[in-house]
Amino acid sequence: MGIHQIDPIVDIRWQHFVDLHEKASVFHTVNWLRALQSTYGYEPVVLTTSPPDTDLKNGFLFCKVKSWLTGSRLVSLPFADHCEPLCDSSQDLEFLIRHWQTEMQRHHWKYLEVRPTSPSFEEVNSILGFVPVSKYFLHNIDLRSSFDSLFHSFDKHCVQRRIRRGDRGGLTEKSGRSEELLREFYRLFEVTRKRHSLPPTPYLWFQNLSRFLAEALEVRVAYYAGKPVSAILTLRFRNTVLYKYSCSDINFKNIGVTPWLLWKAIVAAKSNGATIFDLGRTEEENKGLLNFKNHWVPNPRAMTYWKFARTMPAYSATGWKLRMAKRGFSVMPIPLLRLTGRLLYRHIG
Repeated sequence: MGIHQIDPIVDIRWQHFVDLHEKASVFHTVNWLRALQSTYGYEPVVLTTSPPDTDLKNGFLFCKVKSWLTGSRLVSLPFADHCEPLCDSSQDLEFLIRHWQTEMQRHHWKYLEVRPTSPSFEEVNSILGFVPVSKYFLHNIDLRSSFDSLFHSFDKHCVQRRIRRGDRGGLTEKSGRSEELLREFYRLFEVTRKRHSLPPTPYLWFQNLSRFLAEALEVRVAYYAGKPVSAILTLRFRNTVLYKYSCSDINFKNIGVTPWLLWKAIVAAKSNGATIFDLGRTEEENKGLLNFKNHWVPNPRAMTYWKFARTMPAYSATGWKLRMAKRGFSVMPIPLLRLTGRLLYRHIG
């Protein structure tokens, strides 16, 4: 087999291949890659065994992340919850990975990171030398049952009761992708990130998502007495709606505003023909968020991120570095956090 490298944004075969492949997600799409490139300057690249004059039969997508701060590396895929290698053959997958490993050594990249969802990567990895670096859970809501059955499948106290409380509390909502809604979302997003002692993702990122994904993106904002109190951002690809970002004013937590708004998004997704509502990845250590999602989907699927490095560290320093950084972020005012986010995020993809 030969190896061919393509630019997925330029090569028209890639989006056609993604549209048809059963393992593809919104993160494989050309529009997601355009948003990454326009915001952070990452260079997307696909390795395939398919020659230039043939249809693609496989593809392993990465972005080249070049940073003086965190080192140059290959990531599949920055800021994506997951990015499955689009290979139906384990032989093809192993062949492509070994080529990436050779290229990594030749170009002195720091490491390769892969974010698969299926167990097939772990089976191939037994001879490839990747190590697990992060563990997550994926919560998918099956939308094929009736609205009533769906509602009653959620936790009675932590979901159903809060949705009803939101109905009684006089909440209203707006949805769409206007600049006004995006700005209201982002104001709540900044407050939420401040509460979590983290800088906000740059506003340009959300503008580019809205610009490139167009109708596939939707912002929903909940209002109490005319004041924005919660917002979510979802992305759609084929029959799946992904709950990607969420933010809220914690002062209105007692009226169930986030569960209420999330239920509105689920109802809209089902009404528009979606069959899966993906609640996105959740870190194993984030017990609060994990518990929240477990009330909607009590049996999530485990997912592992894998890394292959030229020199594997004896231990991971990520945990204590993040804790130290959050101490500094916790005392920063929002304008300074906003600036920090604009400077920092391109280095951590």
